[in-house]
Amino acid sequence: MAIQVNSIRSEFPILHQEVNGNPLIYFDNAATTQKPKVVLDALQNYYEVDNSNIHRGAHTLADRATRQFEETRESVRAFIGARESAEIIFTRGTTESINLVAKTFGSAFIQKGDEIIISTLEHHSNIVPWQMLCEQNGAILRVIPITDAGELVWEEFEKLLNPKTKLVSVVHASNALGTINPVKRMIDAAHAVGAKVLLDGAQSTSHLDVDVQALDCDFLTFSAHKLYGPTGLGVLYGKRELLEAMPPFLGGGEMIREVTFEKTTYNTIPFKFEAGTPSIAEVIAFKPALDFITSTGKANIHRHEHDLLQYAVELLQDVKGVIPVGTAAEKIAVFSFNIQSMHPFDVGQLLDAKGIAVRTGHHCTQPLMRRLGIEGTVRASFAVYNSRAEVEVFAQAVTKIASLKNK
Repeated sequence: MAIQVNSIRSEFPILHQEVNGNPLIYFDNAATTQKPKVVLDALQNYYEVDNSNIHRGAHTLADRATRQFEETRESVRAFIGARESAEIIFTRGTTESINLVAKTFGSAFIQKGDEIIISTLEHHSNIVPWQMLCEQNGAILRVIPITDAGELVWEEFEKLLNPKTKLVSVVHASNALGTINPVKRMIDAAHAVGAKVLLDGAQSTSHLDVDVQALDCDFLTFSAHKLYGPTGLGVLYGKRELLEAMPPFLGGGEMIREVTFEKTTYNTIPFKFEAGTPSIAEVIAFKPALDFITSTGKANIHRHEHDLLQYAVELLQDVKGVIPVGTAAEKIAVFSFNIQSMHPFDVGQLLDAKGIAVRTGHHCTQPLMRRLGIEGTVRASFAVYNSRAEVEVFAQAVTKIASLKNK
């Protein structure tokens, strides 16, 4: 089924504005997506009608808020195909989810001399927590190299796997280049040597069907704000047996069963990892975001976004001075590029003057940029509400900018 772009755009109030005298073209979706009105309404409705703390109250507002909060947990479970809602932990974002695993699973199951494998494609959030863990306990961090096109070198990954490998933590889809990694194959290979696997799904969950049982990943992390939901909310999926074996992350309310001055016993999952008052409004408002994606259809969204990516590539592939960065065979809708003799930031500002929002810089992937021999890129990333007409305006603007420097 073809995406009805105009109908979908009508659901996103922020898109109907001018920036610098031009209609807004929002191509910064890999950083954060815009929010449909059903999400905005849910946030407002919680604060106007149901505002109360959850799980602890006996009154009607607390009961309503708790019910809606847990309905979202069940929606997340269904969205990623988890066995049970207890395997869904709410955090503040993908970064906190990865840190949670590093601090808990890492401290309990990764020791001196053990090895952790990541890839050259990783966001800093999937590098720094593992570096910190290695500094603390003497584990060793290994890195999968990539090709010039931005694809993992499979043979080198196989060489890195060995009985000392305790964890493979890899991005499902690159935020900087769009590369889709062969994660099912990677998971199977890691499990063959006894390692666990964490998938950074911050980008993939908004573009691809992700079924944690079919993939058999041990952990999956992602953020609501990249799925048309609110900011400040993340998800950690973990297999029950692992979550139960891991120590708590933070101490405080909700994560306890009983507290005395002598000893504390901890709550069951998922509450063991959800200390303190959570982002209640954001969790409740995440459900209509997931409903929006489900009703639109992941396959339809992916097909539409892939068409926009291919159209952008087609329009710009022969433009003098435009240098695509990341040309993997399998990609999400991310078009990363540079213009010869121009700094990415300058290109971004010139596009902004035309009302076109893109991201510039290293995209929190400095090691990747060093591997590619560049400081950064200009990144246009597409979403369900973007159109071919917008891609045409973008391509015309990029072509004009390139002509200024490459006559």
